[in-house]
Amino acid sequence: MNEQRRDFIRKTGLGVLAGICASSGFMHAFALEETVLPAWDEKPVPGKIRWGMLIDTRKCRQDCKECVAQCHHVHNVPDFGNRKDEVKWIWKSSYEHVFPTSTQQFRTKEVLERPYLALCNHCAESPCTRACPTEATFKRWDGIVSMDYHRCIGCRFCMAACPYGSRSFNWRDPREGIKEASVDYPTRMTGVVEKCNFCSERLVKGLMPACVESCPEKALTFGDLNDPRSDIRALLETNNTMQRKPELGTKPSVFYII
Repeated sequence: MNEQRRDFIRKTGLGVLAGICASSGFMHAFALEETVLPAWDEKPVPGKIRWGMLIDTRKCRQDCKECVAQCHHVHNVPDFGNRKDEVKWIWKSSYEHVFPTSTQQFRTKEVLERPYLALCNHCAESPCTRACPTEATFKRWDGIVSMDYHRCIGCRFCMAACPYGSRSFNWRDPREGIKEASVDYPTRMTGVVEKCNFCSERLVKGLMPACVESCPEKALTFGDLNDPRSDIRALLETNNTMQRKPELGTKPSVFYII
């Protein structure tokens, strides 16, 4: 058995284990003990970037889905009109679905009935990247958890490992569900996983993510979590914020003001 094949089998075994742990709830056992530390890097490295997003849910209008529409258009996310074939990068859901492990006791009716945006959390400790046997999903130098569609073999281990349900699988040819294709991002193929990429293709052009740019209420703030002078850090340090399932120790890069 050559070294390349041995390495693939080893990674596949680790991916299966991660998928089982995530689906059975055993990921709680692997939560980091240092939960009192900041959610950004504990010891930021000078010059190192970690992109993050802050969602002020107080500003987010219930009937507004501009960010969803723009994100899905720019990234050629298909819409087949049914839940079975649904592919989503960013979406709105209820409090109990977005924050299932957070208390609902004494929350106001308005807070519980408010729709909340959900997307890939681009975790600092991402279980999806550890579960992928081909390294098709990987963490970039700037903290973005990205996808290489050409390396994805459709095993869906990353989907099982993700505790946020932030990944979608292309059961059908996505091109069939695109009404007006965008030239800004490539279309995918049947049998691969996809998700939010924090608009990495826009960041290299000096542009903000499509969802941030299109929000009419300016409810989304994007920036470098490792830069104490950034707008997002200023908001994080002056507001009480929440993360999705912080007890898992994944250190999400997406924060919420409730």
